[in-house]
Amino acid sequence: MTVRVRFAPSPTGMFHVGGARSALQNWIYAKQQGGVFVLRIEDTDAARNKPEWTEGILSALDWIGIERGSYEGPYFQSSYAGEHRAAAQRLFDAGRAYYCDCTREDVQARTGSQYQGYDGFCRDRGLEPGPGRALRFRTPDQGETVVVDLIRGEPTFENKLIEDFVIARGDGSPVFLLANVVDDMTMGITHVIRAEEHLPNTPKQQLLWDALGVKPPVWAHVPVVVNEKRQKLSKRRDKVALEAYRDEGYLAGAMRNYLMLLGWAPSGDREIVPWPVIEEEFRLEEVNPSPAFFDEKKLRAFNGEYIRALPVEEFIATCQPWLTGTGTIAPPPWQPEEFDAAAFAAVAPLAQTRIAVLSEIVPNVDFLFLADPLIDEAAWAKAMKEGAADLLDAAIAAFDALESWDAESLKSTLEAVGAERGLKLGKAQAPVRVAVTGRTVGLPLFESLEVLGRERALTRLRAARIRLV
Repeated sequence: MTVRVRFAPSPTGMFHVGGARSALQNWIYAKQQGGVFVLRIEDTDAARNKPEWTEGILSALDWIGIERGSYEGPYFQSSYAGEHRAAAQRLFDAGRAYYCDCTREDVQARTGSQYQGYDGFCRDRGLEPGPGRALRFRTPDQGETVVVDLIRGEPTFENKLIEDFVIARGDGSPVFLLANVVDDMTMGITHVIRAEEHLPNTPKQQLLWDALGVKPPVWAHVPVVVNEKRQKLSKRRDKVALEAYRDEGYLAGAMRNYLMLLGWAPSGDREIVPWPVIEEEFRLEEVNPSPAFFDEKKLRAFNGEYIRALPVEEFIATCQPWLTGTGTIAPPPWQPEEFDAAAFAAVAPLAQTRIAVLSEIVPNVDFLFLADPLIDEAAWAKAMKEGAADLLDAAIAAFDALESWDAESLKSTLEAVGAERGLKLGKAQAPVRVAVTGRTVGLPLFESLEVLGRERALTRLRAARIRLV
């Protein structure tokens, strides 16, 4: 039997990081088993059926390494409406489903509770299809439904506690439970690897598989992804869009590595692991069923490690979208003609050790490409205190007299200027840094001055001195 797994997202306008984790787990499992990864877009909700949202799913999968052309699909759930309706009819004809015209208010009036499930009122009324009549599955009155799950063991559900659930609406369109089952049957899915939140649906879906005469798939429900308060990640509350992390400058490799650690760990005392090792070592049955904490601070640290591991030439190339404002990246504050590739290459090794996400490259190097630095007023107020004017005067004179404009000469010169005023280098360089770069923190000052050049550096120092008058 060829293993066939599927990833079946809805086009919602964003790609959830939890969905990306499930996609990767399905992808790796299929590769390990010599199987097939199927992409199915569950697009039956007309409000969500927009081509650009489907393209967003495809591009997000591309980014994390599940590239189009390497999997089967995408298929679209809306294309299988005929199969859905045929399955509903089969269940009705076999007596496994019946039509019901009860409203929610009707059920509440009979049961006296808004929380109690459907009471089976229409089971034996013999209703035919008609407007406003939903099709309900006739759940067995006795016995249990055992879900064999590779991660959670054998969760067992008493059938008498499962209400007769709706499988088709009054207009004949199927609900998620039936459509999902029929799609998996039609596509020959053998293993369903999905988030824990779908586990309550699983006994119902397994009953549908059995009623339609097809062996259910192997189930594996991976842990839900939660925030620092141990609440399920929500797009209304949390930063969950994979695209947002991509556009902020997280590397695909770092993101893939981190996502795979949500509920699973590689061998040994390590977390940052080459992707081929993850592909080899990952075991679905070793996934921890407990909720997995999505720690953005940890992801950020991961990303910084991945950035520092890049060869400098690759780092320079990887930074280009942020330096040029291509694709979905916001344009930098300088004009294209102001960018100096040689100057950036000179400071790139310094910047590479200081940023955790690629978008941070812009504020670290913008001083090189702007006519005037972008002054952080809080930084200015902090650095330009009493004595700053005198120090700038002395620094300007000393720097202007330098024969060699290099980092070492600049450092020793400013060190001497500071010592004459009883200042250590750290204190002496603060006014100079803000005057030249606009900020109190950034790349090493003297290497920055060297790349900026004598004329531009002295012009900025003089402008800062004038401002202090």
